[in-house]
Amino acid sequence: MTLLNRQECSALRGWAIIGIFMHNYLHWLGGMVKENEYQYHQGNVDRLMQLLLNPSWDLPLQLFSFFGHYGVPVFLFLSGYGLVLKYEGKANAPAFHSFVWQHYMKLFPMMLLGFSVFAMVDWITPGHHHWTWQDIIMQLTMTINFSPVPDKVIWPGPYWFFGLIMQLYIVYRLLLYRRHWGWTVGAIAVCWAIQQACVNSPEGDAINIIRYNCIGGMLPFGIGLLMGRAEGTAGKTGLMMDRLRKGSGGLWGGIFCASVLIVFLLSMSFSSWLWAPLFIVAVNVSLIKSIPQWLIGMLSWMGTISAAIFVCHPITRKIFIPISRHGDMPGGLVLYIVATITLAMVFNMIIQKRKA
Repeated sequence: MTLLNRQECSALRGWAIIGIFMHNYLHWLGGMVKENEYQYHQGNVDRLMQLLLNPSWDLPLQLFSFFGHYGVPVFLFLSGYGLVLKYEGKANAPAFHSFVWQHYMKLFPMMLLGFSVFAMVDWITPGHHHWTWQDIIMQLTMTINFSPVPDKVIWPGPYWFFGLIMQLYIVYRLLLYRRHWGWTVGAIAVCWAIQQACVNSPEGDAINIIRYNCIGGMLPFGIGLLMGRAEGTAGKTGLMMDRLRKGSGGLWGGIFCASVLIVFLLSMSFSSWLWAPLFIVAVNVSLIKSIPQWLIGMLSWMGTISAAIFVCHPITRKIFIPISRHGDMPGGLVLYIVATITLAMVFNMIIQKRKA
């Protein structure tokens, strides 16, 4: 018995992708509070506090704009958690080259499908991007995160995730696979220290590049590894995991409320902001553990098409966002949501047919 069963993991993916595709639409609109994802801007936090103190009808959308990108750490947590459950109980270790190639080929077809369709849509709509051949090769090889200016050349923006997760797969297999938990904690500590070194330049290029790469994603990924390894252990850790598995909705609801408050408090300064993904994981896990089963079922269905939503939402965003920018914000958003889910169902059938 695990802390998160298969349906709950799928529901977590569903909720995370809702945050991501809502955020990636809303934060492009004027009047929406911008996020602190790759850099820390104190002005964005101040704007969020003003909105909370003077709420209006669009406050839920403002919260998606500011916090929605935290769906990425949830996916990183689930990746680490899943890797442990999938590989670390096997007798034979997967060879490094076959492990990396298997995961690259798992990601490549859906990225290629989304990137190809997006490039065609982007070219025939106003404001198209000018790719260089180097950018295209780096995107297809999932190395574009290493660009000196990743946020200027990665288009559509969300596809930076493919390079990030490949880096973490490589780090896992080289350094963390079946190693003592201290290796994972050490990796988290080193990656935190590298980011903390940017404390005097929270809006600078250095922290921007760092957080586009595996250093910025090690915390939630490492927490997923540690959580996966805690399953079935003895002693105090095993007892704590058993209590969590048997925890009531009230316990998880309390963890959720406390974690939400902590995330808000951690968002107030650069140094504490670096630890926010840890409690973002707690927020999302406790949410899934405390909501009714019918809602888990709905989110689980979203989770089954989350990969397809991820690769296709930049396409629908490029088409419908002018509607919102030109005055009808709710209308453009509704069309974007409906079209994204519909197109994702088509993409998912293509992806699943290829797997079969």
